[in-house]
Amino acid sequence: MAINGSLDIIPAMRTFQHPDPEDLTLERVLYALSDPVRMGIVRCLAGVAEATCGELDGGRPKSSMSHHFRVLRDAGLVQTRNVGTTHMNSLRKQVLESRFPGLLDSILAQH
Repeated sequence: MAINGSLDIIPAMRTFQHPDPEDLTLERVLYALSDPVRMGIVRCLAGVAEATCGELDGGRPKSSMSHHFRVLRDAGLVQTRNVGTTHMNSLRKQVLESRFPGLLDSILAQH
């Protein structure tokens, strides 16, 4: 916890857990990509270094997007870090390429 200038207690942002590369499974990756919303998030992240949850939500409810980001993180596709109160997301391209060579590029090439 932190204390701001007015002595209010500000809860610390929780850190997110991400699977180690050797723990990634093809089944989890493909399951995560089977949902059109999650596939859209991955496509967007493939074109940028990182993006906030708000930039990727497409106007969907925060609770729904939290679920989608959790599935993507648990599958090892997305890395989420805290910057103040903002969650920054990036695609784990290098990890995925080393674990499943060519898979991400093949999937992203499909329309």
